[in-house]
Amino acid sequence: MDTQAEELLKRNHLSITESRKKILALFFKNSGALAHGDIEKKAGEKFDRVTVYRTLQTFVEKGIIHTIPTADSMIRYALCKDNCTEGHHHDHHVHFVCKKCGKTTCLDNVNVPEVALPPGYLSTTVEVVINGTCTDCK
Repeated sequence: MDTQAEELLKRNHLSITESRKKILALFFKNSGALAHGDIEKKAGEKFDRVTVYRTLQTFVEKGIIHTIPTADSMIRYALCKDNCTEGHHHDHHVHFVCKKCGKTTCLDNVNVPEVALPPGYLSTTVEVVINGTCTDCK
């Protein structure tokens, strides 16, 4: 797991620090998305809130993770696929948020629906979040 995190950091020209490796390891271990608070709790160490925040922002900027908005105005983070790069996210997929357990999952095999915008409108990003009950909670 450490090797995987170190490779990803090297590939993105980032310093290899214990906090970055630890935070990346959490993303590799979890299949769903993580909130800032989840990362603080699961890290097992007391990382400074600012360190976690800055690390997440750096990972978003580098195309390592992407953000997922939720109905409760929280932001969750999930690993990007291999084709995301610095400043260019290509994670065009639907996200599912379970109303019971709160788990947020990337649905990579579900296509984002095509939206016909009125003339003169130009979309830059489309975010689709489906709320419901996951397979574990049904």
